[in-house]
Amino acid sequence: MTVSFQPASGPARRTVVAAAGAAGLAVALTACGGSDDGATAAPAESGGAADDAANGGGSGGSAGGTPLASTADIPEGGGKVFADQRVVVVQPSAGEFKAYSATCTHQGCAVKSVSDGLINCPCHNSNFSVTDGSVSSGPATEPLPEVRITVDGDSITLA
Repeated sequence: MTVSFQPASGPARRTVVAAAGAAGLAVALTACGGSDDGATAAPAESGGAADDAANGGGSGGSAGGTPLASTADIPEGGGKVFADQRVVVVQPSAGEFKAYSATCTHQGCAVKSVSDGLINCPCHNSNFSVTDGSVSSGPATEPLPEVRITVDGDSITLA
């Protein structure tokens, strides 16, 4: 008796494997590019207020810039993330205020917190120094770009 094999009708195995791989890739990319609060990361070429300030330009806003916070809102050795402006303001030492882009240089996720002298990105656990924006731990390899702010009295303004 001779038995012959005939493949079942339907998609070929190669098609099924390719589709499963593509679906897995889409899930992985979504996980890498998103954030847990529904906010989306700003692309590098966004041209928003933080980018304008970092590049020395302006977006035609008020002459005094965009008010961000009171100096009392920014703890010494820590900071605060301003998601809407895509900027993080820090106070590395008493009376010294700096600001950096809140977009992680690894894959563009938004940084979420500042603690223990570090600016933290939750997507892949990159950490940046509040002192100069340099990478304290990766996978990021580039520092956070500095953003210009002005401090007038107790008011911090995005320049």
